[in-house]
Amino acid sequence: MHAFRRFAVVAATAAALVVPVAASGVASAATRGPAPIRMAGQTTVTTAPGIASALLGAGIVPLAVNPGQQTVLIRNGQPLARFAFPVTGGWARLHPLSGTIEHRGGILFTDLKTGKQVEVGNFTISLRQGVLTGIVNGNSKVRIAIFNLSLAHARLWVHGHTVRAANIMVTLTATAAKALNATLGTSLFQPGMTIGTAATTLRI
Repeated sequence: MHAFRRFAVVAATAAALVVPVAASGVASAATRGPAPIRMAGQTTVTTAPGIASALLGAGIVPLAVNPGQQTVLIRNGQPLARFAFPVTGGWARLHPLSGTIEHRGGILFTDLKTGKQVEVGNFTISLRQGVLTGIVNGNSKVRIAIFNLSLAHARLWVHGHTVRAANIMVTLTATAAKALNATLGTSLFQPGMTIGTAATTLRI
């Protein structure tokens, strides 16, 4: 089974455990159709070596948008940026396998030379597609695919109602690369560009 689908199955199954079953004995909503889930936790994205330096070298500063948080790490002499976004909810369905993990917060990219800005936020992870989408500049009518997510080398833990996946590979979509380049007036962002790794902890 594809690694991302395995993670989706685990998350959806854990959700099914906490969805009440009607007294009539019908199947739980998680197996019959979309069921809202009380999710908590957070998703973090840590940039790959060289990404933060490349952005800053081009005069582009990425900053977390509340309630997202940002920290700077130094690893092997390289600066890395880590963004953390709280999980606010989602839904799951086992047949067919699908679901979402919803977040608040975002990232504001600012070109210090021109003052141009673009904000992406209110991220949603699609468990079925393995993609993270977000709205652009606060416009809820404009939602684009920003990152492709791969669990090919991920590590997965399950403990009770807590599911954690780490070392999720994050790459930039062609749509996001085009939008960032056009708005900021750069050619720095490339389709398929490795942004870094993500980790998601869900408490269901």
